[in-house]
Amino acid sequence: MRVPSRELPPAADFPPASRAEWREAALAVLRKSGAPEESLSTPTYDGVTIAPLYDAADLPGDPGVPGLPPYTRGSGTLPGWDVRQRHAVADPGAVLADLANGVTSIWLAIGPDAVPVEELPGMLGRVDLARVPVVLDAGAETGRAAEVFLGLGSGRELSGNLGADPLGLAARTGAAAGLEIAAELALRCAESFPGVRAVTVDGTPYHDAGGSDAEELGCALATGVAYLRVLTEAGLGAREAFGQLDFRYAATADQFLTIAKLRAARRLWARVAEACGERGSGGQRQHAVTSSAMMTARDPWVNMLRTTLACFAAGTGGAGAVTVQPFDACLGLPDDFARRIARNTQSLLLEEAHVGRVADPAGGSWYVERLTADLAEAAWAWFQEIERAGGMTAEPASRLVADRIAATWARRSERIARRRDPITGVSEFPHLDERLPVRAPAPAEPGGGGGLPRTRYAAGFEALRDLADAQPERPVVFLATIGPPAAHTARASFAANLFQAGGFATVRSGSSADPAEIAAAFTRSGARVACLCSTDKLYGEHATAVAGALRAAGATRIWLAGKDDHEGVDATVHAGCDALAVLRTTFEDLFEDPFEDQEATR
Repeated sequence: MRVPSRELPPAADFPPASRAEWREAALAVLRKSGAPEESLSTPTYDGVTIAPLYDAADLPGDPGVPGLPPYTRGSGTLPGWDVRQRHAVADPGAVLADLANGVTSIWLAIGPDAVPVEELPGMLGRVDLARVPVVLDAGAETGRAAEVFLGLGSGRELSGNLGADPLGLAARTGAAAGLEIAAELALRCAESFPGVRAVTVDGTPYHDAGGSDAEELGCALATGVAYLRVLTEAGLGAREAFGQLDFRYAATADQFLTIAKLRAARRLWARVAEACGERGSGGQRQHAVTSSAMMTARDPWVNMLRTTLACFAAGTGGAGAVTVQPFDACLGLPDDFARRIARNTQSLLLEEAHVGRVADPAGGSWYVERLTADLAEAAWAWFQEIERAGGMTAEPASRLVADRIAATWARRSERIARRRDPITGVSEFPHLDERLPVRAPAPAEPGGGGGLPRTRYAAGFEALRDLADAQPERPVVFLATIGPPAAHTARASFAANLFQAGGFATVRSGSSADPAEIAAAFTRSGARVACLCSTDKLYGEHATAVAGALRAAGATRIWLAGKDDHEGVDATVHAGCDALAVLRTTFEDLFEDPFEDQEATR
């Protein structure tokens, strides 16, 4: 019996194809649509181009093996990751419930608006600290919180991180960065608490301010280098200093960028370690947290999908610990159900999908390897720019970082407003009749003041939804659907989706091209703003007459779904238009000073 060759390629029965052949086939389709070849590629906010197709020629080189420099494929070979949940209120029962149901480490927010320092012993009194790592996040109270925590057990019992991050605190709040506390705690941990690290390098303030992936990486890298300088100047050796740092990154629903970001972060830190003569010390310990900026208050159930994608990406990207934010995080304190879903998201991926059983499952992917290399290159260039400005402890670098991230946020805001970065349940497919869960108010997050802003991608649209909901009756936009359903349905659905994203109800006129009938339906609707919806051909025949009839019936503004200009039409709405500007204009058409209270609050 003939034994099949193990060298047989999986695609042996298919004729070979080249990238040139694919390109010619793709261009043939594009010629029919009129779209340019560039439309197949997508640029990221870092200028990295996401190509439509990758092949072996895109591989940037050997990424190494898991557990060895440059650590692109992972800092270790242990399966799975640490399931870490955050607690911001003094509730020991919630901590125990988490630990009994899949959580393996605890992240505590400490402070006057979170868990008071004096409550720390009570929070951890029934926790087996010899088995459960604890990570502190105490901001200005890091010293006091660390003292209390370290007093809870002997040096061999405790594990986790004391959370000293004065530069991260300065980024969030504008407070002066007292670096001495980081050095003092690192020296103490290195001497007496081998299982505890002192410093957290938190990249999430830069992400939460609207920054890009490479900007978050570059800022984290520069912060880590600044801490290395402080720790070695305080007396620690380079290897000991590397051993005192953990890193925290945001994980988003863009799974491939998140995977590439975590892989690139390890590669970059290994390069720093090599430059410091500590090549074997560059195994970066990573804590990934599902992005706060991507979360929504409207249709919060969709957050379950976002955080599942982000958690999958974090685990696949090699994070050592992952925190999934509860889906109702934007509404206040999460309830027991929301915390359970957050825990179970990780349990499902670990225990049922077995995501953690394979080291670096994305390794070898032409796309992921190329994206990792490109992102690392962009982040390294940004890191060097920060260093040339004096490093993260220098005022010029702080201004540079703030200005660069503000510029990125402006570009991101523009794309969100135009729905080129759509937000399901908010800017796309809004649910006007939703009943939001009611939650107790959550402790205020540190931010604002002289620090970087805290952004949320959905905030602009959600503010308009709140404004519409606050009216005695929901404001209405009339859709003048000209012609039969086949002619107007597509654009009427588009217009309805757009106006509902601002909280407006939409009423359709029916299937008619008679200006008098449409005007009568407009009067019955009680609306004052109208939008024409039909085909370009029917617009040419009826748009002017219908617009005139609507104006005579009292319409204060008339939109048209499409890009054509017609007499009597004030402006158009179309794919790629500034939806937020359209919605704000509509509010101004319907109400006197509609944004006065919002501006005063802001």
